[in-house]
Amino acid sequence: MSPSAPSLLARLTRGVFRQQRMGNLTSSSGGLSSTTACTQFVQDIVSHNCVVIFSKTTCPYCKMAKSLFNEIGATYKVIELDQHSDGRRLQEALAQITGARTVPRVFINGRCIGGGSDTKELHQQGKLVPLIEQCTSCCMSDGSGSGGGQFQANH
Repeated sequence: MSPSAPSLLARLTRGVFRQQRMGNLTSSSGGLSSTTACTQFVQDIVSHNCVVIFSKTTCPYCKMAKSLFNEIGATYKVIELDQHSDGRRLQEALAQITGARTVPRVFINGRCIGGGSDTKELHQQGKLVPLIEQCTSCCMSDGSGSGGGQFQANH
């Protein structure tokens, strides 16, 4: 990461998100002016958090994905695209990064695992928890990210 990246991330997220229990993140206002800035924002959020869900508040598949992570006790960050002033641009950036425009877009350990149905299928196959348990290298360990060390599986 470049020396200016932490300051860029801090500047982009300052006043934009409100942290909630279980690591949920709700966006309120933004200010990302270009597709490049949106792509960088997505990459920074994904690289600093073990689990990230790009979501919309009214989407049933998004609710299902968030519910699965709550059920297993995983800490995650949520970016609610329909409440973010640059939500449309962020969704376009996600389409370029992942090849899919639909929500949710779920990332674990820096990698997109797909959407709500994909997340549910991984959980049913017993593969979701092991993916989360592998989270370490991509995530910050200073407590500001949702690193693997904060995960307690509810077995």
